[in-house]
Amino acid sequence: MIDLARRAAGKAYVPYSGFPVGAALLLADGRVVTGCNVENASFGMTICAERTATTRSVVSRATAEQPRIEVAAVVGLKADGQPCYPCGACRQVLHEFGCRTLVVEADGSPRAHDYAEILPHAFGPQDLED
Repeated sequence: MIDLARRAAGKAYVPYSGFPVGAALLLADGRVVTGCNVENASFGMTICAERTATTRSVVSRATAEQPRIEVAAVVGLKADGQPCYPCGACRQVLHEFGCRTLVVEADGSPRAHDYAEILPHAFGPQDLED
């Protein structure tokens, strides 16, 4: 998964920050979907790798059932070798689709986290139920 995320990062469009990020999502149905960050001169219009991959998982599904994310792997090509964690917006989007595990790359090795550790006390669909 980390290798797929790294390859996706290599496709990022980052003319402003020069900071490529890639994501690979393992879905409950066994599919793997990737995404990269895509920047825009209007910085607020930039979309992160995790949200690109999540959107692709919705568009590419074969049934009406929403995709469920088992594992999200995220790689940001940082020069210092430190892990690149998802921003708050991406954490919320990954939670919406049931992400269970987040894997990041730290000093060239994968590091796995239970998703509740990444987004504790998350707001989700269950909070909107009567």
